[in-house]
Amino acid sequence: MTFSHIPVLPEETIGSLNIVPDGIYVDGTAGGGGHSSLIAARLSDKGRLIAIDQDEEAIRAAGEKLKGFGDRVSIIRDNYSNIDSILDGLAIDKVNGILLDLGVSSHQLDDPERGFSYMNDGPLDMRMDRSASVSAYDVVNGYPEEELSRIIKEYGEERYARQIARAIARERESEDIKSTVRLREIIERAIPGKGKAGRGNPAMRSFQAIRIEVNRELDVLGASLDLMTDRLLSGGRLAVISFHSLEDRIVKETFRKNENPCICPPDFPVCVCGRKSKGRCIGRKAITAGEKELEENPRAHSARLRVFEKA
Repeated sequence: MTFSHIPVLPEETIGSLNIVPDGIYVDGTAGGGGHSSLIAARLSDKGRLIAIDQDEEAIRAAGEKLKGFGDRVSIIRDNYSNIDSILDGLAIDKVNGILLDLGVSSHQLDDPERGFSYMNDGPLDMRMDRSASVSAYDVVNGYPEEELSRIIKEYGEERYARQIARAIARERESEDIKSTVRLREIIERAIPGKGKAGRGNPAMRSFQAIRIEVNRELDVLGASLDLMTDRLLSGGRLAVISFHSLEDRIVKETFRKNENPCICPPDFPVCVCGRKSKGRCIGRKAITAGEKELEENPRAHSARLRVFEKA
C-alpha cells in the first residue's frame, strides 16, 4: 500500500518556523515527508534537515520523497522523544527549528493491517512503531477492567468508559478480541441508544484512547517539549500541530510555563524563585485551517498549530 499523507496547515507551519536557508531543522514526525519536503526546499546547500519517524513505512516513503535533496537531509528511524541522543549522534548542539505533526497519518488509518481504524476490519495493532512490544491486542485483552476504564475515560474523554470496559472484559472471557470490527461492535453495543446521538461513530473515542495508550503518545509529548526547547538556538522556533484537546492542552500549558515559569506568589513585589523565561509563545490562540484547506483536507478540521520561540 502506497504511503500517502497530506500535510495539514502547510503554509502556516512553514511560515511559523521562520526558516533560515543555512539553518538546521528537525521534523520529528516526518510521515511521508510532506512537511519535510517543504522545509528542505527552503534550505540552501549549507542548510540541513533531520527527518525523524518511528514508523518503518513512513521512513521508506520519506526517503523517496526527499531523495532529491541529497545530503541536505538526514532520515532517521527513531522516536522524537530521543531528540537529545539523535542530535548528539549527529554532532549537532542546537537547531533553528523543530516541527511535530502529532497523531495518526492518513496512511496508517487507511491500511486495515495497521489496525488503527474502526472503519476497516483488521488485526488489533495500532503500533506506530511495529517493533514495539505492546499492541492494541495486548491492551484490550490483557489490561484489568479498571485500567481499561481509566484509559478510555481519560484518553478518549468517553462518558461511557465504565460500561465499555465492562463489556470488553465480559467478551474476552470466552474468546480473545482480535479484530477491529469485533472491538467496534462490542463498544457500539455497550453504549446506550441516547449516548449515540450526534457524536459520530460510537467507537471513535475508545479507539483513540487505546491508540494513545499503545504508543504512549501523551507521555512522550509531555516529556519531549522541554527537551526540544532546550535544543533551540536563540530565536529558533518549536512548532507543534495537535489533533485533539489532550495534546493541545499539554502543548499550550508547556509553552506558557516556559514563557512565564515564575512560581512566586502573585503579591511578591519581585521574583525570588529564580526561574527564567525560555522564550515566548507566538500568538495567544492556536492557528487553525482556513476554509479552502478544510474543503480539500477534512483531516485539518481538528488541527491546532502552536509555536514557541526561544529567547
